[in-house]
Amino acid sequence: MDSGIHSRDRGIADPPMTALCTRTGNRAKLKDMNISGNTIFIPGATSGIGLALALALRAKGNTVIIGGRRTDLLDRIAAENPGLGTVRIDTTDAASIEAAAKQVLARHPGLNVLITMAGIMRIEDWRRPESFLASAEEVVTTNVLGPIRLIAAFVEHLQTRPGATIVTVSSGLAFAPLRVTPSYNASKAAIHMLSESLRLQLDGTGVQVVELEPPSVRTALLPGQEESEFAMPLEEFVAEVVELLETQPDAKEIQVERVKFLRYGEARGDYEQVVAMLNAADPHGN
Repeated sequence: MDSGIHSRDRGIADPPMTALCTRTGNRAKLKDMNISGNTIFIPGATSGIGLALALALRAKGNTVIIGGRRTDLLDRIAAENPGLGTVRIDTTDAASIEAAAKQVLARHPGLNVLITMAGIMRIEDWRRPESFLASAEEVVTTNVLGPIRLIAAFVEHLQTRPGATIVTVSSGLAFAPLRVTPSYNASKAAIHMLSESLRLQLDGTGVQVVELEPPSVRTALLPGQEESEFAMPLEEFVAEVVELLETQPDAKEIQVERVKFLRYGEARGDYEQVVAMLNAADPHGN
């Protein structure tokens, strides 16, 4: 969960935005943005941002496969959305990731986009180990090891595909901490630095690394968040993300306006005020 605080101030010049696009060799062709015609796998997409983004990308003419743990839920989503692919995957289980990757690639050898969407968030009290240790281990396994294992399962294949992209999912809380969710904040900061590092290592391979940085969005990530006025409406968030993918094709980070308040606090020099405002406004910490 990230801040839903409203702010249109850019603070500093926005970084260039990257998205799914056609390429010449290993370079993105900015004038020929192509958000359609991709084959996309999104594990952790049976609800919330993942499912909404999957449906929006499918509507743009992409082949989309979603992953989740519950086969009954996957079957229901597939029945309600003909043409949407599904695969069972538990992103906390290394063997499940490996098996799902083999299944996805066997069915969709043209896969060129991986979106590492799966993630959890827990409220924790780090003053007492019994109230945070098990939660923290679960958060790190899901939010950090999960994406690492997913990338390991697909990175060699992606290097063989034109227009390949890995989309990681961090958070505004990677840049300004929410007091009640220490493990989540740290896990998303790790994903941010992992994304920066992978972008350096994969330079020249043809695989782009894009980091999606959501603000607080009205999903079931935390109890009560779906109805929270503090959070950004899900449909509004996904619509803005898709617009950024279409209109800012050289992105490294996908940032809706509402996340920039958190993202650029240090650069603007108002980090302490950002953290104070974030925590004062958060309904889960009051």
